[in-house]
Amino acid sequence: MADKPSSGEILGIPYNFERPSLGRMLSSYWQPDKGMLVEKPFGIGYTLNLANWRSWIVLAVAGGLYYQQTQSAGAADASDDDADASDEPVEVIVDDA
Repeated sequence: MADKPSSGEILGIPYNFERPSLGRMLSSYWQPDKGMLVEKPFGIGYTLNLANWRSWIVLAVAGGLYYQQTQSAGAADASDDDADASDEPVEVIVDDA
């Protein structure tokens, strides 16, 4: 039985299942000479290159959207408390004519 490779590509998507070291983790996320996406140090696919300014914009937008979601969820919870107090049964009349 042949040994399975611990890193390579499947259908153009990189994978790497070698045990990650601290140096390899740091060098994977900080590659100034590469684009916005770089291969993951462990697992399947790509990750953000923190040496690229576009990655920081992506992180800021994602953080802003998460903040907006938590704020709107908090406001919806407060309005649901008011609506629960006025919930009463509603009579529905259906005309079979």
